[in-house]
Order: sequence, then C-alpha cells, then structure tokens
Amino acid sequence: MPKNFDLLQQPLSVVTFGLESFSLALKEQGIEAVHVDWRPPADGDQRLLGILENLR
Repeated sequence: MPKNFDLLQQPLSVVTFGLESFSLALKEQGIEAVHVDWRPPADGDQRLLGILENLR
C-alpha cells in the first residue's frame, strides 16, 4: 500500500495545553504554536470539585 507523505511537507502548527513552556520552546524553533492556558477544574482537588458540582 503506497504511503502519502504530503502532510509532512506542510508547515507545522501546534496547539499546546497547560504548560506554556512547551509553546515557547516550539516558537523558539520557528514552529507556529498557540498556547491554551488550561487547568483541570478546581485544580484537580476532588473535594472542591464536588462542591462546585453541587452549585450547578
């Protein structure tokens, strides 16, 4: 089965989540990167998450 490598010839664009340093490292290499400042709800605290769920 022939492989299609056309996508490898396209410029790379990346979306990073969480650690901004990943995005900055890519940009330093000339790679287009967009950073999304995402954190888990309640910073992963299960007790606080339960409280937030009850507020809905």
